[in-house]
Amino acid sequence: MRYGLHLLSSVLRAYGKLTKSGIVFFVLLTASLGYFLSLQSLSDYSRSVFFFFLAGLYLVASGSFILNQAQEWKIDSKMKRTRGRPIPKGQISPFQSYVLAFGFISTGLLFLFILQPVTAGLAFLTVALYNVLYTLFWKKQMSHGAVLGALPGALPPVIGASLADPYLLTPECIYLFFIMFLWQMPHFWILAIRHKEDYKKGGIPVLPLSYGFDKTVYEMGLYVIAYCGLVLISPLFLRAGVMHLILTCPLAVKIFYEFYKYTKNNTQWLRFFLWINVSLIACLFAPVMDKWLFLWSI
Repeated sequence: MRYGLHLLSSVLRAYGKLTKSGIVFFVLLTASLGYFLSLQSLSDYSRSVFFFFLAGLYLVASGSFILNQAQEWKIDSKMKRTRGRPIPKGQISPFQSYVLAFGFISTGLLFLFILQPVTAGLAFLTVALYNVLYTLFWKKQMSHGAVLGALPGALPPVIGASLADPYLLTPECIYLFFIMFLWQMPHFWILAIRHKEDYKKGGIPVLPLSYGFDKTVYEMGLYVIAYCGLVLISPLFLRAGVMHLILTCPLAVKIFYEFYKYTKNNTQWLRFFLWINVSLIACLFAPVMDKWLFLWSI
């Protein structure tokens, strides 16, 4: 009995690493917030549609991350941070991972297509950008590959929004895309600085390796300014209310402050990293709450 539980626990841990379950949860969360932000009335919400959507997106996102690890397992085996992943450890073969990945992706896309073809098309575009262009080309050849790689990373909330409103050129969709896009640069580059030697072993020319610490921090600062600026002017795109005032505005100021502290003492990287991640959830959560408080009031 104890051996069986230990084996099950090991399998679940390996599955969680293979699918990058933490990031998948983040994808589902941001996509859900995009969906709720784009609903035009309370009566438009359908529990069955929403959960079917989550199931489809879970399969596509998990399959995409499995495919990524099958594509990069040789690089992962060279890096301390990633050598414990299931494929480098021999817990699953690259071929098995490819089969599992394509099974997940195709099934998930079918689920999404049944709900809304535009949503399925955006999910397919995300996989194509991430697993083909970014993984095979941009990441390996460009010091600024993360900027282009932020394009698929910015699409999950737009995918969610498209389920409620397939017309994508709405103020809400524009805000969702750019807030996710701008957030990714400081989020990724501070990790790239932290794990610079790992990326060097893997042969990945991230910005800190190609241009050094000062240039990376300078470019991070530009994105922090743009990110916080978009947060502050978000009422131009969204219905802003009390949640905007008590959540997003103070957090924009806090991000500026934490980034300034990081530039003076880079050992405080974790504080900035955590705060900018918290701020993103707040910047997506606040407009949803403001909109739904308004809908409940009418």
